[in-house]
Amino acid sequence: MTVTSKIDESYWEAFKLQEQDIEFIYSYLLESETPLTPQELVAALIDERIRHQKIELERQRTSGGDLYQPKGTYKSRQKLIFPALNWQRGEVIGVRPGSNPELGDFQVIQVAFKDGNPREFAAALADHVLNNPPKIEDDTTLLDRQSVLDQFGENLSEALEEELETNPDFVRIAGRWFPRALLVDINLGHLNLAEAVLDMAGGGPLPTTELLKQIELTSDANANLVEFSLDLALQEDPRFDEVGPSGDILWYLQRLEPAEALQPPIYLRYAGMEYDRFLLTKEMLALEQDLDDELSPLDARSQHQESEIRLIFPHWRSGTLPLSARVRHLFPTAYEAPRVRFMLVDGDTGEKFPGWVVREKRYVYGLADWYAAHGVAPGSIIHIRKGKAPGEVIVQTESRRSSREWIRTVLVGSDGGVVFAMLKQIVSAPFDERMAIAIPDKEAVDQVWQNAQKEQPPFERLVVNMVRELSKLNPQSHVHAIELYAALNVIRRCPPGPILALLASRPWFSHVGDLHYRLSDSEYE
Repeated sequence: MTVTSKIDESYWEAFKLQEQDIEFIYSYLLESETPLTPQELVAALIDERIRHQKIELERQRTSGGDLYQPKGTYKSRQKLIFPALNWQRGEVIGVRPGSNPELGDFQVIQVAFKDGNPREFAAALADHVLNNPPKIEDDTTLLDRQSVLDQFGENLSEALEEELETNPDFVRIAGRWFPRALLVDINLGHLNLAEAVLDMAGGGPLPTTELLKQIELTSDANANLVEFSLDLALQEDPRFDEVGPSGDILWYLQRLEPAEALQPPIYLRYAGMEYDRFLLTKEMLALEQDLDDELSPLDARSQHQESEIRLIFPHWRSGTLPLSARVRHLFPTAYEAPRVRFMLVDGDTGEKFPGWVVREKRYVYGLADWYAAHGVAPGSIIHIRKGKAPGEVIVQTESRRSSREWIRTVLVGSDGGVVFAMLKQIVSAPFDERMAIAIPDKEAVDQVWQNAQKEQPPFERLVVNMVRELSKLNPQSHVHAIELYAALNVIRRCPPGPILALLASRPWFSHVGDLHYRLSDSEYE
């Protein structure tokens, strides 16, 4: 017999880990001897909770009376529970012999219910379908693991992670958890050998399995547990960095990683500026979305398999790409690793070269030589798409013949002042006309950045000076917001938001249409 069961819908919504849940997880990991992800642990925990919940539901429904089954014998005034009648309760008010030659000897009991209508049931009847214990099924899907996972899995995983992170008895590596007390002992000698192996490999990256072979770590424990134990020991030693994408664990010597992957280059450093985003018009917000600066507060876009980037000076000079809302899904990520080493692929030649995703600072390092080889400059358009192999990203510029074009060109005076001029420059890669900027003397611009570290000019003065400088290149004496954004980033890293807010809030900037602005020097003075 099957009966339906319902639990309160808030049961999973208000889910909180209890002490018995932690004990179950500990025992479950002990039995499996394998580190597991939060999702795997949550699935097991849901099964356990459902099992307990069904037991509790049956206990609640069978309390206050005896479970009626036809094979039982009953006496007057005995209280009974009827699962097939939606767990109604009744009281026996009479017992008499049954009469049916086909059934043999049996009894008939008369039972009174709350509605006042007595009913009769068979008793002392050995052969009857209702003699089988009732199976509880749920008609609301709240006692079905997959349904619970679909509806509440993400929240349950987050709750589990939060609890385990504060529990010193559990440790995590690459998104997998295990009890600390059950780990295999990894000593300093093992770690020194791992360092030597990575040193011989040029710093890495190497998977844990390869390190285990080289350092000859032997143990009777489960192979997965041995690997996890070494992973944790390496993670807790500052000499080593885990640099693998999600699903892969790869190790690298931190001292041999590129300095630009460990600390952002000077051109990418942004201290942050407060500004009122309510000042930004719909047109400005649309421009911010279009520019797709990695420092702008933008949500991830629809995940196309290919996208493009219009390069600004800071990334060109640093040999980096922005890890922006539009393109971040194209690059490998990780559960915890702050840096991910992967392979970039030249879309024209198929040549592969290493790159580094610096997750927290939102940039990708490793393209300086590729930029130089392809004549990439500030304003160039870079196409990005996922490679054929996991963890590979293809970068490409459209092929075009080199030509001489009129380009805004940065000139640095002997006093360190920056001016712009329209000059003919050799161009080898497609570019955005409003963002294209030629840098004939990189070292001179570098010195501008170095000087700014000692004495940072006020941001508003920089914007005013830049509008004044760029307006000289236009017959109408106005500047487009994109041109201003690209030019200002030649001397100071800044996303478009603060620039646009300043244009919208100061009376000396006149909007002349289509995000073009003119400076009124008389008002500014």
